[in-house]
Amino acid sequence: MTFTVIIPARLASTRLPNKPLADLGGKPMIVRVAERAALSGASRIIVATDHHDIHAACEQHGIEVAMTRADHPSGTDRIAEVAAALGLAEDEVVVNVQGDEPLIDPGLIAATAAHIKDGVPMATAAHAIGTAEDAFNPNVVKVVLNKEGCAMYFSRATIPWHRDAFARSRESLPDASGPDHANEYVPLRHIGLYAYSNRFLQLYPTLAPAPLERIEALEQLRVLWHGHAIAVHVTSLVPEAGVDTPEDLLRVRKHFEAPPDSPLVQTISAL
Repeated sequence: MTFTVIIPARLASTRLPNKPLADLGGKPMIVRVAERAALSGASRIIVATDHHDIHAACEQHGIEVAMTRADHPSGTDRIAEVAAALGLAEDEVVVNVQGDEPLIDPGLIAATAAHIKDGVPMATAAHAIGTAEDAFNPNVVKVVLNKEGCAMYFSRATIPWHRDAFARSRESLPDASGPDHANEYVPLRHIGLYAYSNRFLQLYPTLAPAPLERIEALEQLRVLWHGHAIAVHVTSLVPEAGVDTPEDLLRVRKHFEAPPDSPLVQTISAL
C-alpha cells in the first residue's frame, strides 16, 4: 500500500508563536517533522502552509511544500486543498501528520494508513490509558471501539464509565484482578494522527459541523455524526507528546541535544 503524508503548518499560535520555525538541533521543527514522516515509507511528504516563511524554510532544507489559502478552519481542510491540487487518485491514502510532532513514531504513521479500506475511509490511533489522572482529565481525549475496531465515540469525558469500580473509588483505575469484569476495562487515549482515502478527504470539507462536535470541541465527531467509519489502530507504545507550550519546546529540544553517542542522536543523524 502506498500513501502520501501531508503536514499542515501555520505560523499563528497563541501559546507558542512561530512554532513551526522553532529551532530543534539546528533545523526548524517543521523540517524535523517531515524528516520523521519520511521514515514511515510514505511515497511523498508535503508540507501545506499559508505562510511564506514556512515555505522558505522547507525549500531551504529540501522539503516539498505547497502554499494554501489562509482561511482554512482546520488542518484537514488545508490538506484537502493540497491533495486536490496534486490530482491524487480517489483511492490514494493521505495521512495528516501534525506539524508539531517532531518525535512522532514513523511506524505509527504507516500502521494507521494501513487501516484504510473499502467502507472505512478514515483511520486514527489510540493507546491504553494507565492512570486515573489521565482517565479523568478532560484534556485527554478518549475513544471507545466496536468489535470491528472502529470508533463508536470520542469524548473528553471518562469513557467507558466503569459503574461499579468508580462507585467505590476514582483514585485509581479498576484492578484487572478484581471483581466486576475489571480485566475487561481498558480505556483508550486518542492520538491525533489521521489517515483518509482521498475521496473522503475531498468530501470532508462539505460535511456540516455536528452538534456533538461543537459540544465536545472534537472535530472527528463530525465524521461519526454523518455516518462514516473511523478505524482505530491501537498501539502498545505511548507516543512522545507534541509541542504546544514553551515547556514542551524545552523538553523536545533536550532530545535533539542528547550526547552524540546516544541512540536517539544516531537515529536523527541518519535522517
